Amino acid sequence: MLSGHRSRSVPASPAYPLHQKRKQDRDRVGRGLGCGLAVVGAGVGVPPVPPVGPGAAVVGAADVTAAMMREIFETNVFGLVRVTHAFLPLLLRSAAPVVVNVSSGLASLARVTAPGTPAYAYPGVAYPASKAAVNMVTVQYAKAFPGMRINAVEPGYTATDLNGNTGTQTVEEGAEIIVRMARVAPDGPTGGFFDAAGPLPW
Repeated sequence: MLSGHRSRSVPASPAYPLHQKRKQDRDRVGRGLGCGLAVVGAGVGVPPVPPVGPGAAVVGAADVTAAMMREIFETNVFGLVRVTHAFLPLLLRSAAPVVVNVSSGLASLARVTAPGTPAYAYPGVAYPASKAAVNMVTVQYAKAFPGMRINAVEPGYTATDLNGNTGTQTVEEGAEIIVRMARVAPDGPTGGFFDAAGPLPW
């Protein structure tokens, strides 16, 4: 299992046998075989205007700079491409390769343009734009490698350092859709965008 940032483990249980999957992948890589699962979850945002936390100002269109955008894209988009490209040979040697890219509901143009929704009210530019790029990269990789299951997921508003731990759900709750899509069957969806409730509009 790969990640673009520090990850937290999902409790091992019959419902989440990913610890077995990770061990199998490590063993296969060690024998020069393949890697069946990549979870790419890099995510940084433009630092808010202090203080960080509830009510902190987000850098909006009037103040965002190209340098800010470049820094965010360097991690959220270019980092994802680097990781995916580096592991493509291993993924292609797997019998059922799966890639899960961690996106955001703020990447949905349909949501961001729907008045009265939290996504519409979010004024930031760099982070949503970078995650929209992640969605496009996901779709293009899925088209290029139809034998893989490559999808983007929206974990939900999860309490992490990215939002000053103001998220309304736990890391474990946010990980649920990541784990579910990591276990997608070889004939499952690919090139899609999902949250815990199902497919999301682009």
